Amino acid sequence: MAHSRVHKDRGELRIYENLDELSTDLADYIAELSEVSVKERGVFAIALSGGSLIGLMGKLCEAPYNKTVDWAKWYIFWADERVVAKNHSDSNYKLAKDGLLSKVPVVPSHVHSINDTVTAEEAADEYGFVIRQLVKTRVISVSDISDCPKFDLILLGMGSDGHVASLFPNHSVLEEKDEWLTFITDSPKPPPERITFTLPVINSASNVAVVITGGNKAEAVHLAIDDVGPDCPSLPARMVQPTKGKLVWFLDKPAALKLDCCQFSE
Repeated sequence: MAHSRVHKDRGELRIYENLDELSTDLADYIAELSEVSVKERGVFAIALSGGSLIGLMGKLCEAPYNKTVDWAKWYIFWADERVVAKNHSDSNYKLAKDGLLSKVPVVPSHVHSINDTVTAEEAADEYGFVIRQLVKTRVISVSDISDCPKFDLILLGMGSDGHVASLFPNHSVLEEKDEWLTFITDSPKPPPERITFTLPVINSASNVAVVITGGNKAEAVHLAIDDVGPDCPSLPARMVQPTKGKLVWFLDKPAALKLDCCQFSE
C-alpha cells in the first residue's frame, strides 16, 4: 500500500512498499495526465530522463495502457541526453526506445531526440531551436509568467549525489537563467558531454515527477525534501520547485528511509 502525503513546501510524496506498486501507480499517473492534456490541448508534451526511470515506466506498454493511452497525441522529448550515438549503450534515447517507445504506437515524427552527429554545444542549440518552433505552434505550451516552454510533464530521476537531468551539484549550469537548454563537457559521471534542460524550464512545467528508488539515495532524498536548514548544501533536486505546476515524488521505502516527515513502523 502506498503512503501519500503533501509536504508544505516540497510537493506530494508517494511512498511505496515495492517497485511493482510504484510502477503501477506511475503508469496510472502518466496515463491520467496524458488524458487530461489531450482533452485540454489536443496533445501531450512529455520530457523523459534516463536511468532506472524507463524501466519503471514499463507498465505503460501493457494492458490497459497500451490500448487506452492516446499515443498518437504524445510528443516526446528528453530533459537531458548524453552526447553519444543514438545506438550507444549510454544513450537515453536508446534506453527509451528499447524499453518503451518501440512497444507502443507513438508517431515517429513526434519523437524529438538530439542530433547525435554534432558537438554538445551545437546539439543544445539545435534542440533549443526545435523546442522554440514547437512552442510557437503551441505543441508545447508557454509559461504565462516567463517565455519558458511549459511541458505537460517532465519526468526526472535523481542520482545519489542529488543530481537531476544533467544538473550536477555545484556546477555552473545551475545558475543558468536565460537559456532553455545548455550543455556540459565535464560531467562528473561518464560520459562527460551532455545536454540538459535548465532549472527555469524544469520549474515551468505543468507537472514534474521525480522517481527515486534504492537505499543508496536515502540521504540525498532527505536533503532534497526535508527542512534541513540553510547550512546544508542545496542539491539540484532541491532546486526543483515548479513555479505554478505540481511536483510529485515517487519513492520506494528504502529511498524514503531517512525522511523526517515519513517515519515508518515495521
